[in-house]
Amino acid sequence: MTGRLEAWGEAVRVYRHPRVLAMLFLGFSAGLPFPLVFSTLSAWLRDFGVERATIGFFAWIGITYSVKVLWAPVVDRVGLPLLTRALGQRRSWMLLAQVGVAGGLFMLSRLDPSLQIGAVVAFALLVAFSSATQDITVDAWRIEAVEQSRQGAMAAAYNFGYRFAVLAGGAGALYLADFYDWHVAYAVMAGLMLVGVITTLSVGEPERRIDPITAEMEGEIARYLSAHAGLWAPLRRAAAWIGAAVVSPFAEFFRRNGRFALVLLALVLCFNISDRVLGIMANPFYLDLGFTKSEIASVTKVFGFIMTIVGAAAGGVLVARWGTLQTMLLAAVMLAVTNLMFMFLALSGPDLRLLTFTISGDNLSMGLAGVAFIAWLSSLTNQAYTATQYALFSSLMSLVGKAISGWSGVFVDAFGYPAFFIYAAATGIPAIVLVLVVMRYGPRAARESG
Repeated sequence: MTGRLEAWGEAVRVYRHPRVLAMLFLGFSAGLPFPLVFSTLSAWLRDFGVERATIGFFAWIGITYSVKVLWAPVVDRVGLPLLTRALGQRRSWMLLAQVGVAGGLFMLSRLDPSLQIGAVVAFALLVAFSSATQDITVDAWRIEAVEQSRQGAMAAAYNFGYRFAVLAGGAGALYLADFYDWHVAYAVMAGLMLVGVITTLSVGEPERRIDPITAEMEGEIARYLSAHAGLWAPLRRAAAWIGAAVVSPFAEFFRRNGRFALVLLALVLCFNISDRVLGIMANPFYLDLGFTKSEIASVTKVFGFIMTIVGAAAGGVLVARWGTLQTMLLAAVMLAVTNLMFMFLALSGPDLRLLTFTISGDNLSMGLAGVAFIAWLSSLTNQAYTATQYALFSSLMSLVGKAISGWSGVFVDAFGYPAFFIYAAATGIPAIVLVLVVMRYGPRAARESG
């Protein structure tokens, strides 16, 4: 199969590639802001006496990540004065976003939430917007920087860096706030963004290739919209740009995949549903079962973090050796099976050994699934529209899971935890079926990526 490395030794050595190593640090830069505008920010606000109702409204900042596809075409096509000429399209936007995150975090470190809540909102939004923009550029660089055979390793390296950053922005910031204060914690986090800045300045700009068929399609769409925009020249130019930058990425995806594009998008929507359905009820379940907070932290957070990293590393190797779709199929089955392991835990009571075994399987599966899924999503993009198409996929991938997971508590109250975990496992069946459908009937490019 094209792009698949033939030997296990070569599959492991894929992690030694310089751009794969660089992806580790870019993943760290991408993951660091996330807890600092969500869980860590909530702790900071509460520590300063901000009302819970007000803190709850800060969750809406997360909408920024869900709608990044709206400005992805700008990041994909519009150059930045001076910066783009010096660094290139991807690195210039990446650097601007990283400076925005660092600046926003530093300004937050200077504020008192009990007295300046409006300013906290403004700079938290700046951090979230800059972080979402960084996600767009890092994803595009990751896809364009190496060939398809190394995409699994790139996804794994991104996963490693991202999760270490979440640990730093979560537990690390809390330790700093406890030993010093919140101002020091956020100032240090702003300084850690230098990891991303230095990496961006050190890596090379990837080559973007636009095939003739895509270029011809883009020209047709731009000319059509321009011709129907009226006689005013600026409006015609704007219509042509919208056709090339906004309409063409979506038209190209459907032209390339035909009606089967709907099946591919269905798999994007469904793949991680079971994980999200279970995830929101995990901590309440552990507490209701009788585990202590220390046991939950030690097993699910610390040990679980290690197993996720192991799963991500294995995922990078398996994608390089087997391909994305085969690894996704294994991961989808494992996710469903591990949900059933939670059912046995619910029936057995607070057994620490069984909890450890269950968390091992669950987090190993999540790490494996995350890497395989990211690599597969990357293979769906056309390098002419990498940022826009991947932003669309990443916005869609959590949509159904978030919607369904909102009813998890209602289901538990009505039927109990054992039935809930059977239900959570069953929500993974559509993903398994859709992976098999894509492997059997998908477009040639989609099958070859597997």
